[in-house]
Amino acid sequence: MLDNPYILVVEDDAEISQFLQSSLRLNAYKVQCMPTLESATAHLTTNKPILTILDLSLPDGDGSSLIPHIRAYSDLPIIVLSARHLETEKVKCFDLGADDYLAKPFGIEELLARIRVHLKRSSMMSLRDHVYEVGDLTIDLENQAIKLKNLPLHLTPIEFKLLLELAKKPGKAFSHRHLLSAVWGSEYVDDIHYLRIHMGRLRARIEENPATPRFILTEPGIGYRLAAI
Repeated sequence: MLDNPYILVVEDDAEISQFLQSSLRLNAYKVQCMPTLESATAHLTTNKPILTILDLSLPDGDGSSLIPHIRAYSDLPIIVLSARHLETEKVKCFDLGADDYLAKPFGIEELLARIRVHLKRSSMMSLRDHVYEVGDLTIDLENQAIKLKNLPLHLTPIEFKLLLELAKKPGKAFSHRHLLSAVWGSEYVDDIHYLRIHMGRLRARIEENPATPRFILTEPGIGYRLAAI
């Protein structure tokens, strides 16, 4: 069993795997690589990485099936790294519980930046007992309290649920379907206009300029995310 924090890379392409190992180690990360779903699943039964980088096209199946397997017991960040560019693939991964999606070919600096964001978010949420702060917005998940400029922010029940759902994983893109199901119920997953209306109202309450939001960001074709720390 590995005792020290490390990043798990699930990638069958030997060239990409070696590139990721070298790049991550040069940036002071420890790395373990697995080339198949089977080996990754077996590895995760006795080891706990701090973050997983996951390819989708693996020789023994679709890498997306590993996402719900991890989510069944862990909240560790999952970054999908795939040559699949369709929005439907991205939405599927986000709905399963992925935190981020980066299409191949990719820039290593962008990948490193996303890793830093997710690791910082995980660390801050753990250290602060689920109190999340970005700018002058404070969201206390445990006590279900929200402050803006250090003053209590009063929201409607729908707005409150939306913001708390986004705050569960700042920096993660939540799909329209996920937010609709979480806030309204599974029978409303196709009613995106509901979501847009209430998200617009929520932005009007917390953003200085709703047209250029600082806190609630749009992921085109996918959904919304709360700005990372």
